[in-house]
Amino acid sequence: MDSWEGGKDPGPIYNPFPSFSTRGFPKTLSTSRQEALLGVGMDAGAPALSSLLLLLQVLGALFLAIGLWAWGEKGVLSNISALTDLGGLDPVWLFVVVGGIMSVLGFAGCIGALRENTFLLKFFSVFLGLIFFLELATGILAFVFKDWIRDQLNLFINNNVKAYRDDIDLQNLIDFAQEYWSCCGARGPNDWNLNIYFNCTDLNPSRERCGVPFSCCVRDPAEDVLNTQCGYDVRLKLELEQQGSIHTKGCVGQFEKWLQDNLIVVAGVFVGIALLQIFGICLAQNLVSDIKAVKANW
Repeated sequence: MDSWEGGKDPGPIYNPFPSFSTRGFPKTLSTSRQEALLGVGMDAGAPALSSLLLLLQVLGALFLAIGLWAWGEKGVLSNISALTDLGGLDPVWLFVVVGGIMSVLGFAGCIGALRENTFLLKFFSVFLGLIFFLELATGILAFVFKDWIRDQLNLFINNNVKAYRDDIDLQNLIDFAQEYWSCCGARGPNDWNLNIYFNCTDLNPSRERCGVPFSCCVRDPAEDVLNTQCGYDVRLKLELEQQGSIHTKGCVGQFEKWLQDNLIVVAGVFVGIALLQIFGICLAQNLVSDIKAVKANW
């Protein structure tokens, strides 16, 4: 037996890195098994999972930063009650919610993979699987109850038409939709009668009375400067006269037509997202199985 300086046994040697054992592998363990145990976090799926999680975290942080920046610009962060004051949808919520979910998923997955924490990896898999099944259920229900969905979409758009001037982001979103799909209102231009600035009542003192937003107007390709007053008084005209100056089709119908015309592209995007989710779940579960297999052999 070796003697220690001073004649005293210092006791067990302190290991500052508990994740790495100070003992070697058992002599009976094969070389290939030793390599498998040492490389548990470095199998073929780990780099792919790490890349997916890194992309998820970067996109999540970007979305979240855009949302918080937009709220900061509108003064929402200094007045939280403003979040509930808006009658319609605040588009910034989409960035904040999506960014928050992506950040949480990416963080849980990254920490779980780096620390070989099966709880966090299972949380990542279950949460991602839940999102996948919610998307699948939403798609099936939207197809089965398409008439109900259409009615709800009409109601949703009209509620946001009422709040058109209440929030600049909502206003920009509605203008973009009406310009992109060449439409006006949910069912037609008369839906703008729901807005206090555009309604045709005699008590309305607004200059925009009986009008529509400029995004409803048929753009003249020769015009270099956007005419923001092109929709003034346009609903005082007969419907045939309106067709020459504004879009008379509703946005719900135009959106349905756009979906039918681009069904392959839209389906391809959703299938691609679904495959990425399934891929992430499989990689995480594979890593969990590897970690459990290693722990069972110690």
